[in-house]
Amino acid sequence: MIIDIDIDDSAGFCWGVVQTIDKVENALSEHKDKQVYVLGQIIHNPKESERLEESGLKTIEHKDFEQIDAENSVVIIRAHGEPPTTYSEAADKNISIIDATCPLVRGLQNSVKKFYKDGWQVVIFGKVNHSEVIGLRGVCNDECVVIKSEEEAFGKIDFSRKTVLFSQTTMDRPTFCKLSEKIKDKFAEIYSERAKDYFVTRNSICKFVSRREDKLISFAESHDFVIFVAGKNSSNGKILFDISKKANENTIFIEDVDEVDFESLAQYKSIGITGATSTPQWFMEHIKNLLSKKFNGIIGD
Repeated sequence: MIIDIDIDDSAGFCWGVVQTIDKVENALSEHKDKQVYVLGQIIHNPKESERLEESGLKTIEHKDFEQIDAENSVVIIRAHGEPPTTYSEAADKNISIIDATCPLVRGLQNSVKKFYKDGWQVVIFGKVNHSEVIGLRGVCNDECVVIKSEEEAFGKIDFSRKTVLFSQTTMDRPTFCKLSEKIKDKFAEIYSERAKDYFVTRNSICKFVSRREDKLISFAESHDFVIFVAGKNSSNGKILFDISKKANENTIFIEDVDEVDFESLAQYKSIGITGATSTPQWFMEHIKNLLSKKFNGIIGD
């Protein structure tokens, strides 16, 4: 039995995650005499987190700051970013910080801060308790509106104020665009030709994710069966999985290999493996090797 097994060449770490992992690995190498911590899960992928923890990285929460030995420790700020209060607290406790915030997230924080200081009502399309959104809420003193739907938008937005709409970087672009148009229409209804002075949109969705959509659809359609690999807490993973599932109903979402029913795959002639922007390439290769051993008699690493 020979089954064609491919890995999606557009899958794997985005450049922001690559930078974050590089900073973690450099910290582990350069600070061997200290304990290297990360504040919250480094990325939303347990396999990559496990790999880094085996190298000495320890994950902590904000409540653990009190127990840190500042003199013999460094703390990494993960890709999702943190609110200003986190940096202030670290400074107060003399804790050394390595900032691995994704540059796209950092830019978004700066833009939110600027509009807020200029008196605009800040609206964020995202998940209110997502770590990235918590950071965004922090840079505007939590004086913002967080929405996930049209219903929430029209229930929470003050249409008497100049308003700017942002998005959490890992949300889906089509929903953001539709939501933006609905809000824009409401401002046009109220202010007519002056609406453009009262409402602006800043599309802050990661282009790495949005540009993958067409490639992912093509990849899913070209295989009989698709294994989508991602952490269960990955926002972009859920979005990309839905895209793959719509393109090919024979798509499954897994976090680990024990979720794969290998026997059921024997009926397919081609299997595609893909994942989120936080899915490590090495883990997709691992799954491919297991499938190759099972069906094609090929021994991989």
